[in-house]
Amino acid sequence: MPIIIYSGRRQFQPGIQIVLIHQGGCLCGEVRYETRGEPRRVTICHCRFCQRATGAAYMVEPIFPLADFRITTGTPATFDQRSVGSGKLVHIHFCARCGTKLYLSFERFGDACGVYAGTFDDPNWFAIGPDNSRHVFIGVARHDTIIPPGIKAYAEHATLADGTATEPVTFDAPHAIGRGGR
Repeated sequence: MPIIIYSGRRQFQPGIQIVLIHQGGCLCGEVRYETRGEPRRVTICHCRFCQRATGAAYMVEPIFPLADFRITTGTPATFDQRSVGSGKLVHIHFCARCGTKLYLSFERFGDACGVYAGTFDDPNWFAIGPDNSRHVFIGVARHDTIIPPGIKAYAEHATLADGTATEPVTFDAPHAIGRGGR
């Protein structure tokens, strides 16, 4: 089957495999990257680390196989932060010139990277829905956070430090996080 690498939206004939390329980068343009294909999933993280790292209420983080992510221009700097939850290192890759955080790689999940969604040239290109996303650390989410219906939500991480899966909750209607989390 022919493979077409394409960085836009367009219909092609049946029998042609399309590999979508999406690009992004930092504020100053010194560091650029591209991803191939769709994200494995989209994590919306409400933990204190992501709140501080983004300066916002939560981080929207499409997760890609590390093999489907590459730096195309420049060299990002890296800051290592030990995760409070797992004790493993989280590597924060950023532009040393302008300070834009671009992506995370993980000691715990060595074959994956999480992109800071707002750094894509088109940050709306990927879908966020019940089949591909989850909200994590809603136990420490801002008290005015709304969790959409049908999307899995976890009080903390979706897996414990030992790899054991935790149980999500889902809501039938938009759910407001009150003071104190869930």
